This record gives sequence, structure tokens and C-alpha cells, in this order.
Amino acid sequence: MVPYRSILFAPAHKPAWVAKALAAGADAIVLDLEDSVPGHLKEQARTAIAESVADVRERDGRVGLFVRPNALDTRLTGADLEAAVVPGLTGVFAPKIGEPADVIRYDALLDHFEHRNGVTGLRYIVPVETVGAIQRAREIALASPRIGAMIGPTAEHADIARAVGYQWTPEGDETLYLRSRVLLACREAGIHPLTALWERLDDLDGLREFARQGRRLGFRGMIAIHPSHVATINEVFSASPDEIAFHEGLVAAYERAAAAGDGAVRYRGLHIDKAHADTARAWLAHVAATPGTPPGAVPSGGRE
Repeated sequence: MVPYRSILFAPAHKPAWVAKALAAGADAIVLDLEDSVPGHLKEQARTAIAESVADVRERDGRVGLFVRPNALDTRLTGADLEAAVVPGLTGVFAPKIGEPADVIRYDALLDHFEHRNGVTGLRYIVPVETVGAIQRAREIALASPRIGAMIGPTAEHADIARAVGYQWTPEGDETLYLRSRVLLACREAGIHPLTALWERLDDLDGLREFARQGRRLGFRGMIAIHPSHVATINEVFSASPDEIAFHEGLVAAYERAAAAGDGAVRYRGLHIDKAHADTARAWLAHVAATPGTPPGAVPSGGRE
């Protein structure tokens, strides 16, 4: 999956909001059929999906486009996916997954609707919203090749806060263990680790620090709750020119040393060896694949 920095929701029954999400510069947009759509408007939201996907694709072929259907236990998921699996869709933001069997149920639905609607290659973003999902994060992450990303839970008032019963703080200590379990599951499965969620709309300084904390932990992108948050999230999860130069220089220094027969070398006051070079290459490859990285900013493409 593309290593999206920012993923922004838009209610599927409000096409104007979808346009605002695109204009905000989000790397990916989730067309929501679940929590942001009242029950009596679910059908209207479904019928708007295909037009929204086509409209966005006319203007932007790059942006990720996902749909969040209603959860499996609502028995609305099939109707949601029947309407939403159309050419131009990137994947499914799959809510309320609690165990690997839920992933297989989604697989069965997508296999059917992809085949019927002429769509291929849809991927999942999986939010961890339940205690069961936290306990089984590793098994869920490995349950299907369609899974491209999982989200470490941090919400102040949403499902996971109710399920676990923590008292939210801006520092996020109360969710560190929860997020860490998801992060390690992502790393083992080789999928994109995302963090969430900053609910305070006007506190951009708090958002920036929270996003920086997530990046320091190892997350590579974040869910955005409002268009005004997108620019800050993109900034935090983008590599700076100085960072790129540092890692490029590290790889080059190690390669020169190795060619001269030395397995270790001093670089900018650091002792580096093959492990450091391999880590730098992996980081550069990630940066090269990240939306928003200017063409040519990582000349080696990670020196694979």
C-alpha cells in the first residue's frame, strides 16, 4: 500500500465535503457510510459513492480513495460494498474487525463484488477499535494479503476509549501500550502503520506534537479528523531535505568504507556499519514512496 501520510474522512452523502477533503491535500480520503451518516440517509449515501469516486478521479488519479462501510454485524456491509466497489476505488476502511475471521468475511464480499464490478486489487485499512482487536492485532494483520495498513488507537471519545475505559491525555501515555501492540503487528506483517486521532479541532500545536510523538514511535501516517489538520500531519510525516541528505550521506559513507575493505566507519560523529546502512536504505525507500516527496528528492530510491 502507498504509505499515506494523512487520511481524511468525508460523509458519503455530502459530495461537497468530499471536494473539500480533496482540496485539503489529504493523501487519502475515506468516503464514510458508517458513523457520519444517519440511518435514514444510508441509501442516499450509497448512491452517491460511485459519482464521488468518478468525480475525484477526473481531478486526481493519485489520491487514495477508500470507503468505510457499516460494520459486519449491522448486516448493511454487503449493500454498502455492492454500491461502493467501483473502478477508481482504492480499498476499504474496514470497521469493527475483532478477529481474523472478520477479515475473511470481508475477503468473501470483496472477491464477489470485485469480480462482478470489474475491480481488482482493493486493500484494507483496519482501525483497531475493540479490546479483542488489540489482543489479536498480530493475527488480524496477517489474516489477508489485502490488509495494507492498521491504525493504533488513540481517540479521546470514540469506540476504543469506551471499550478500554482510559482517561485521555494529550501526551498519550494511556494508549502507548495499545498503539505499540498495533505497531509491532504492522511491522511483522510488513504493512503501513498509522496512528490516530487528534479530536481537538483548533489545537494545531497539540496536533503537531502528538503527530511527532507518533512518528518517533514508528508510525508513518495519521488519521485526520478535519481538513484543517491535513497540512500539519503531512508536514510532520514528510522527510525534510536535511533528513534525506543525512541518510543518503550515511549510505554513501558506508559503501565507500565497504569498498575499501572496512566494515565500519565514522560518519558525522557516529559509528556506522552495515546495520545502519540497511536502516538508512529502508528509510529512503519509504520516503521515495511517500506522497508529497518531490521527484528526484531521493536520487537513489533507497539504494536497494
